[in-house]
Amino acid sequence: MLKYPKMIIFDYGHTLLYEPGYNTLNGELALFQYIKYNPNNITPEQANDFVKEICREFEPARKLGYEIHEHTILRYKCERLGLRYTVPFDEAERILWNNISPGAVMPGAEEMLDFLAAKQIRTAVISNIMFSERALADRINRLLPRNQFEFIVTSSEYAIRKPNPRLFKLALHKAGLDAKDVWYCGDDPQKDVDGASQAGIFPVWYDNDTDQAHSGHANNISPKSDHLHIHEWSEMTVLLDQLENAN
Repeated sequence: MLKYPKMIIFDYGHTLLYEPGYNTLNGELALFQYIKYNPNNITPEQANDFVKEICREFEPARKLGYEIHEHTILRYKCERLGLRYTVPFDEAERILWNNISPGAVMPGAEEMLDFLAAKQIRTAVISNIMFSERALADRINRLLPRNQFEFIVTSSEYAIRKPNPRLFKLALHKAGLDAKDVWYCGDDPQKDVDGASQAGIFPVWYDNDTDQAHSGHANNISPKSDHLHIHEWSEMTVLLDQLENAN
């Protein structure tokens, strides 16, 4: 029997927010406005190609469940290409990401989070992402200003990616809850749904077609674990009302 949760933890990308118009060159073009030292006359296009090459080299490791931090990439790029910015890496990361895509809210996400807050269901985030925890928190707080997330866990800060159960177990430790009291919502059938299930957390597969080309379901893979399958956030809030009234 499905249990009413004390906390619901969310994925970031294509679950709470998405990134329309994603373009890494736009990020480099914006960041190059903050260059103070460029003795080799590197262009934004060259810097963008350089970073893409690094990311391609790291992709096999990421598929195996390991993560690289955006600051590591920024540092290597600057030292290897001889670049210096007028801003620290935290600010450079923010400028870069906001210009790659400023981000947008998934349909119904704000209303769903308001509902959970009203029901006093605790919330948090676990995300597979190279950007820093601080950068992700800034983005979420800008686009979802009424959120009440207790914490945000990013793979970048721990060098491991979902579906590794260690990230989910870290979140349970931070929350001070048992897995049976928590739901996890995400769009990726393997990383989010099967990953949460492996950690004993009840998974919710959020299978929404907004910006489907960049969603976790673009490969037409279905989860192997038992889960709740929804297409709109209202489906989950209706179910939560039913569960609450049944208890």
